[in-house]
Amino acid sequence: MAGLEYMSGFGNEFSSEDPRCPGSLPERQNNPQVCPYGLYAEQLSGSAFTCPRPANKRSWLYRILPSVKHKPFSPVPCGHLTENWNEVEPDPNQLRWMPFIIPKSTEKKVDFVAGLHTICGAGDAKSRNGIAIHVYTCNTSMVDRCFNNSDGDFLIVPQQGEILITTEFGKMRVEPNEICVIQQGMRFSVDVFGETRGYILEVYGAHFELPDLGPIGANGLANPRDFLCPVAWYEDRKVATGYTIINKYQGKLFACQQDFSPFNVVAWHGNYTPYKYNLKNFMVINCVAFDHADPSIFTVVTAKSTRPGVAIADFVIFPPRWGVADHTFRPPYYHRNCMSEFMGLIKGHYEAKEEGFQPGGASLHSIMTPHGPDADCFEKNSTAELKPERVAEGTMAFMFESSFSMAVTKWGLQTCQRLDKSYYQCWDPLCSHFNPNWKPGKK
Repeated sequence: MAGLEYMSGFGNEFSSEDPRCPGSLPERQNNPQVCPYGLYAEQLSGSAFTCPRPANKRSWLYRILPSVKHKPFSPVPCGHLTENWNEVEPDPNQLRWMPFIIPKSTEKKVDFVAGLHTICGAGDAKSRNGIAIHVYTCNTSMVDRCFNNSDGDFLIVPQQGEILITTEFGKMRVEPNEICVIQQGMRFSVDVFGETRGYILEVYGAHFELPDLGPIGANGLANPRDFLCPVAWYEDRKVATGYTIINKYQGKLFACQQDFSPFNVVAWHGNYTPYKYNLKNFMVINCVAFDHADPSIFTVVTAKSTRPGVAIADFVIFPPRWGVADHTFRPPYYHRNCMSEFMGLIKGHYEAKEEGFQPGGASLHSIMTPHGPDADCFEKNSTAELKPERVAEGTMAFMFESSFSMAVTKWGLQTCQRLDKSYYQCWDPLCSHFNPNWKPGKK
């Protein structure tokens, strides 16, 4: 894995060819009558042909055999991966999960696909409008099988254990505190190196993009140059015992067989690629006088809806930063929101709840469900000396925020047995500080 190479930029027009086959990219055209090295030309479209140019996504792949060469797909068990949002009755309570359990390799071998579990979601892959949130817990690498999501894009957030992702575009190593995006239709396989856990945000019908910066200007937040996409790498490998392609389609899993590796792309060019990003590169913007800016200033990427300013989903982080606001209660404020807020913790301690919210766990505060700092946090920060201080040092919490009212699956509420039913008690000690005799002090 050491020494993997990448290209820098977000949504660029990239081109890459495996150095073992120089000149494998056709010159001056996409689909020549005969491709260099006897390759097949195949286009992967991530948008309608007629999308406006800024939103038009496609790449041309030059491969040893085209992806159409396979046996028919057949349904396979989905495990705990689902798009059934009506398994159980809605639950508007504040929800918190203890760290999700990673199976021991000595007890059962579980790879990335087998370890996918859906926690919550809304919408519909058929209508190309919706969201799903999954967790993956696995302990073994995928061998002679790969995954393809026909429904939407995966934003993957490793929490424990690095992963090596082999894609049709090349290889990416993704470690905790990094993220990667595998866009709709891209085939990939995941190697792991021990007990591994992470989170996945899936969106249907839209791709992630960088948020508009408005008055911030031209620079800030996640800068385009810090996004990395892989360089071309191929294997010309026959698999006599059969290579399995697993396809997520309309919320179900299907599998087909072929006798060769799908990672046979010798060269490619285009702007529709997988990519990764290191969260330590986020340029944090924060209040330097008083009060709070809203957490939208911590948005890394967004999947926009058709309504201006309203996201299908935002990926937001709460990184290490300076807190300097005067005359201000500095932790997150008490809140009721027209958006759903799903939070996870990669490492450290989240500032608003230093106990109970653990790395590898999660919380969900649904639409208009009240939430905010626990009692200990409120009391401590209401009397704290307001001096410049580092906030969230050694910590990385994140939020998947969505305009959808998400339903929690049966696995999330019951089967996983990780729901913290005492969560509401962290607010029980909150008491009234109301003093009807209070008088304004001198200014």
